[in-house]
Amino acid sequence: MSSLALTAYVLIWPAMASIVLAVLCVGVFRDMRIAKRDGTDLV
Repeated sequence: MSSLALTAYVLIWPAMASIVLAVLCVGVFRDMRIAKRDGTDLV
């Protein structure tokens, strides 16, 4: 594996993981807000 490819992989992986985590957190917070508004449980 070339040095450039390894560097790109190391720099891109945390960014992709952060984006996935942000999408999951936004979805959970939106569901929490809707459940609180409707007076229902999350689970």
